[in-house]
Amino acid sequence: MSNTSQFIQYFLAHRNVTVELVSKIEKEHDNYKPTPTSMSAKELVNHMLYSFHWFVEIVKKGEPVPYQENKEETEANLLELATSYTEKTKNLIESLTDEDLNRTIDLTEIFGQKMNAGQLLQMAMDHEINHKGNLFVYVREMGHTELPMFISK
Repeated sequence: MSNTSQFIQYFLAHRNVTVELVSKIEKEHDNYKPTPTSMSAKELVNHMLYSFHWFVEIVKKGEPVPYQENKEETEANLLELATSYTEKTKNLIESLTDEDLNRTIDLTEIFGQKMNAGQLLQMAMDHEINHKGNLFVYVREMGHTELPMFISK
């Protein structure tokens, strides 16, 4: 199994749970915040989806790319956006070559260091896992008690 195939399985094992959690957020809870300084549920989901895709774009290009959120997309239904960005990100990961994964990328302006592309993908995964934990709290506080396991099969 290739490195990208293994990473896609790892990505989807976590992202599928994220998508399941997103499916529990009703439109009227898009602006829910557990504390006044927290991101809203919608902001958190958008941040998770866009930032993971952005990390993979950097790996693909081999250099920093601007972080952009599409305003029209941020207004979309959260579940549709999660499904769409999961597919976009999966396709981008599938396009990565071993050369892409093994190169060093200068990320000193963003993270203060140069980094191996594989390390950057791991950072993206750690970031997703951290925020997925936040999302579990949000969804539970919205009243949901039937929640998925932390990782899917």
